[in-house]
Amino acid sequence: MDAVAIGLVLAAAVMHAVWNAVVKVDADRLMTMATVIATTGLMAPALLLLGPSPEVEAWPYIVVSALLNNAYFLFLIEAYRFGDLSQVYPLARGSAPLLVAGGAAWVVGEHLDAAGLAGVVIISGGIISLIWGTHFRSAEQRRSVAFALLTGLMIATYTVIDGIGVRLSGNPAAYIGWLFILNPVPIVIIALARRRGQALVFLKTNWRPAAWGGVFNLGAYGLSIWALTIGSMAHVSALRETSVIIAALIGTRLLREPLGLRRVLAAMVVACGVVLIALSA
Repeated sequence: MDAVAIGLVLAAAVMHAVWNAVVKVDADRLMTMATVIATTGLMAPALLLLGPSPEVEAWPYIVVSALLNNAYFLFLIEAYRFGDLSQVYPLARGSAPLLVAGGAAWVVGEHLDAAGLAGVVIISGGIISLIWGTHFRSAEQRRSVAFALLTGLMIATYTVIDGIGVRLSGNPAAYIGWLFILNPVPIVIIALARRRGQALVFLKTNWRPAAWGGVFNLGAYGLSIWALTIGSMAHVSALRETSVIIAALIGTRLLREPLGLRRVLAAMVVACGVVLIALSA
């Protein structure tokens, strides 16, 4: 895989881990998510200055991707309502690269060589290993698994949609800009309808970290979509999901979560997958 694409996606993974840490530490995840995405949307018009509008063929993909992203936001919030973040996040993010590999091969005929496919499988396995040994006995825990897998399905679907759309757009910056402009509309409407007067109270006291989360979200998702123009969808997805390991490391440093042997081993496995992708064609 191209070194530039690898660098872009790994930088995106770090930014993704940072903004997810912002969402993690706030009790009202719906309002935090809405503020993060709205901040991204407010900055997005600047990207429209970097070239012409997307080609007509790309617009259906922009609209569908925006809808899928909002489904992803809502499924993720529901998954967190029923399960712990340490269980939900690895399952959702770890399942996505495998689904992207299958979807990209089926939809656009994008097949990986042996090393690249092995790298994707190893990265997914390393991420999902973070929940090995977890017992999902209660009905709520089983619901969290269902919502986590639905979240992973949304991630995989919008990744394939973005991979096709951004390549048709003729201008990745404009594709990203319009996607980010449309993204906040549904989630902001839902948050305002559910929280009503509490929304202003939240913004007065919590806007600053959520706004920074929006900055990092813009960088994370924007760089990932840009990388889809120069790298395979499955590789980009797998490298992006290394954010789970980065988030785990952030948790140990900033949130005082235990590092543990499982996280160390998972990080080593994921690193091996990254090396295989780097060596693949």
